[in-house]
Amino acid sequence: MSSEIDIKFLRKLPPVLRDNLDKNLCTCNEVTKREIILAIIDGATTVDDIKKQTYATMGTGCCILQVERLIECLTAPTSKRFSRK
Repeated sequence: MSSEIDIKFLRKLPPVLRDNLDKNLCTCNEVTKREIILAIIDGATTVDDIKKQTYATMGTGCCILQVERLIECLTAPTSKRFSRK
């Protein structure tokens, strides 16, 4: 798995979630936001999937809401743009 995140995925995130990709989102198990995003891109769609792939959320669970938000943003269908005639 590459450590680079395609810009099309970053565009799905609100600006505040695009920052600090290399800082630990899960401090208990030292899992970075980048690792979690890459797991989602690789197919993780639930907190349990993230837990299995990265060990995030297995400590105190204080990062669960942030992980859920990343899943929500990255797995939401992209909006369709309609052109006016």
